[in-house]
Amino acid sequence: MSLHGKRKEIYKYEAPWTVYAMNWTVRPDKRFRLALCSFVEEYNNKVQIVGLEEQSSEFVCRNTFDHPYPTTKIMWIPDTKGAYPDLLATSGDYLRIWRVSDTEIRLECLLNNNKNSDFCAPLTSFDWNEVDPNLLGTSSIDTTCTIWGLETGQVLGKVNLVSGHVKTQLIAHDKEVYDISFSRAGGGRDMFASVGADGSVRMFDLRHLEHSTIIYEDPQHHPLLRLCWNKQDPNYLATMAMDSMEVVILDVRVPCTPVARLNNHRACVNGIAWAPHSSCHICTAADDHQALIWDIQQMPRAIEDPILAYTAEGEINNVQWASTQPDWIAICYNNCLEILRV
Repeated sequence: MSLHGKRKEIYKYEAPWTVYAMNWTVRPDKRFRLALCSFVEEYNNKVQIVGLEEQSSEFVCRNTFDHPYPTTKIMWIPDTKGAYPDLLATSGDYLRIWRVSDTEIRLECLLNNNKNSDFCAPLTSFDWNEVDPNLLGTSSIDTTCTIWGLETGQVLGKVNLVSGHVKTQLIAHDKEVYDISFSRAGGGRDMFASVGADGSVRMFDLRHLEHSTIIYEDPQHHPLLRLCWNKQDPNYLATMAMDSMEVVILDVRVPCTPVARLNNHRACVNGIAWAPHSSCHICTAADDHQALIWDIQQMPRAIEDPILAYTAEGEINNVQWASTQPDWIAICYNNCLEILRV
């Protein structure tokens, strides 16, 4: 994207509400496009799709649509080739799949695992499988993870029918599950891990669901909120405990012993993002207004300091590293989205 040689290092967008969930598109034809979601503690919430205008080099809101309850996570379909319809998924009370076009956003399907009642156990997070975009996994406060199969039907008069079914549901933890993420190991389709309120990181294989592996347990049994796999080396993952100021790096080959602890933040960490193009760079973001980029090459020697620090104008709720343009990181704080050139 040529911004006429006057490329800024930071672009900012102000939303009409507090921003929490957000995600970069991976489609090559929509490079500076992000979806962001409101965090309003009531039923009526919003999702916006924003893009950077090449001419004005300003962010513009392309679409806004209503969403019941705040979204816990939002993700574009991990389809770098543009082979699938332009889909967006959100988790909250249910998993919803939306179709995005230039003129409208349409709800394609609502996936509810609890067919026999109106009660739903809220979804804390989900992940969309990069190797097979017909697979999604959700995590819930009811201690379960559900793996969904998605069908993208034939084009009927330009309408792709998207539907989904439960492939498997398993009790993943002893308490609430807070995050789920597919691993790139073993072909990238069958392995996933989850974290939860019982303070453990557990690894599963869809081919052998009768057992799981505990990779790590928090020494104080504090809930673990986030889990993030290294994008280049499937042996490494990062996690963080509730109200903790540090991020723990784990190696699945050495269970239960962190290979590194990143602890320069001065308030609780809210977000973790590995570099898409490098196995040794990771960004952490926290309530201390800081986004820190770390080089972890020298593990298992202690990593003292980050290599880059950016201070925002508020507590950073979320960080996302653009997978198709590795020199851009997005953060959100208060009602603002910022993209930073690294």
